[in-house]
Amino acid sequence: MSDVVAVENLVKKHQDLKKEIAKVIVGQDKVIEQILLSIYTGGHSLLIGVPGLAKTLMVNTIAQTLGLDFKRIQFTPDLMPSDILGSEVLDQNRNFKFIMGPVFGNIILADEINRTPPKTQAALLEAMQERAVTIAGKQYKLNRPYFVLATQNPIEQEGTYPLPEAQLDRFMFAIELKYLSIEEEIQVVKSTTTDVEVQLNTLFDADEIIAVQHLIRRIPIPDNVVDYAVRLVNRTRPGQEGSLDFVNNYVDWGAGPRASQNLVLAAKAHAAIHGKFSPDIEDIKAVSTGILRHRILKNYKAEAEGISEEKIISELL
Repeated sequence: MSDVVAVENLVKKHQDLKKEIAKVIVGQDKVIEQILLSIYTGGHSLLIGVPGLAKTLMVNTIAQTLGLDFKRIQFTPDLMPSDILGSEVLDQNRNFKFIMGPVFGNIILADEINRTPPKTQAALLEAMQERAVTIAGKQYKLNRPYFVLATQNPIEQEGTYPLPEAQLDRFMFAIELKYLSIEEEIQVVKSTTTDVEVQLNTLFDADEIIAVQHLIRRIPIPDNVVDYAVRLVNRTRPGQEGSLDFVNNYVDWGAGPRASQNLVLAAKAHAAIHGKFSPDIEDIKAVSTGILRHRILKNYKAEAEGISEEKIISELL
């Protein structure tokens, strides 16, 4: 199959996938699209939203429609690395046997990742980056495709362990989940208070997702679009030659090179699902907020004046 035909097939399957997910999840189109872009490109996402917005249901639904193995880990202050990675135990013959933890799956929901100590956070982030875990000196490969969706509750900060910037940078997207509109919430209440069980169809499998990830990387991108992406990321950094006064005034640290790589990959995927065979600057702009939001570190002046990360990014586009 040629790449042109593969992109055309992806457009159709992506539309069918969104219709299938919409059987269960009402609204949240942008959130679902960014999660799917992460999966199509092999990245990970951080979902930021208050409790009760169906984050677990959303990820479980996406996993079912993609035909992937879904695991949920509830992060708590007493969770140890072995609780998520697995550990060696003595079997009945007094031989050590490795019992795999919940990190061995295709789609992992790391619920409230900021509730657990840095040691356990680091264990998950190592698995995300290396696609493997090391237990008692032996390395175990994780299943492919491998996608981690971590959630953070922005309300309660007492007793939490916020992820440091270097670890936040491991996530491709930071996706903000907002409340539904009145009409959407009415639809949710009606559909969830009946005895009707929705049957979901599986539209992909693991091998097809891996093929899509390779397809996205093969999509050509013009030099001027790469140049725009790199310059956009460079403009987030204060103190650089040609930095905007707005950035120098309100930003402590800007995005690193991983942001440029993720912008290009996400733009390729965004172009593909919209039927384009090569991304343009509009595709970079379309994915820029989710890619840059968690990579821009505001200063106290920005906090005091109520300047959001979204406002800073809009000034740079």
